[in-house]
Amino acid sequence: QVQLVESGGGSGQSGGSLRLSCAASTYSRYCMGWFRQAPGKEREGVAVIRRDGSTSYADSVKGRFTVSRDNAKSTLYLQMNSLKPEDTAMYYCAAALIEPSWWSLLQPSKYNYWGQGTQVTVSS
Repeated sequence: QVQLVESGGGSGQSGGSLRLSCAASTYSRYCMGWFRQAPGKEREGVAVIRRDGSTSYADSVKGRFTVSRDNAKSTLYLQMNSLKPEDTAMYYCAAALIEPSWWSLLQPSKYNYWGQGTQVTVSS
């Protein structure tokens, strides 16, 4: 069992930056990721970091978002730059007990543990 607590959400302007954090009770054994869900839309994968440190991103955030982890602090981060209004959503941190295959890394159904979410709102 792992507990996940997100922080760092808030409001920003288009073109601005925000950084999200996810404190985990323990995660060195897990594949970790960030997901988001906008009103009326399905939850989607944003960025994932594997146990070996390799990363995968949704096409919509490539070049703008960076996922990283600090094992010493048991914390996952999402640096979001060049924000767009379409980035507005509830952002969730998640952990997978079994690392998904590369083609399914961004699929929410592959993740077992979820945080409560943190809201990100980007205005134009």
